[in-house]
Amino acid sequence: MDCLFCQIIKHEISVEIVYEDERSLGVLDINPRAPGHTMIIPKVHAETVLDLPDDYGAFIFQALKNMTEKLHQAFAPDGFTIGINHGRTAGQAIDHLHIHIIPRYKNDGGSSVHGVVQNPPKESLAKIRNKILNGSRN
Repeated sequence: MDCLFCQIIKHEISVEIVYEDERSLGVLDINPRAPGHTMIIPKVHAETVLDLPDDYGAFIFQALKNMTEKLHQAFAPDGFTIGINHGRTAGQAIDHLHIHIIPRYKNDGGSSVHGVVQNPPKESLAKIRNKILNGSRN
């Protein structure tokens, strides 16, 4: 497998590791949006959240919490933007699930996750809810 993140997990590629446990790795993003911009990477290859084994969710979220606390202590930011680019259309550049933790500061020029896309639905929320609950695309 030629997955860049799998190679990083195996320590075959040198990166700045800032967190590691039995199921996840925390590395500094090589194109940081802010000081301390970190990615949490599951040690199992999963392209997206949908591919992540069910028993990994709690472990990855605990790693996310632990790393966010480390960043909070190190940088004392005013907040964090935490997110996943899920799929190429959403901006996922590496086909291995990873969660970005970006320290945020007042007047840093960024926006909330609500600023990522502007494509409001044309259908009512009730119709959308029914599609979700019924598993229907119609």
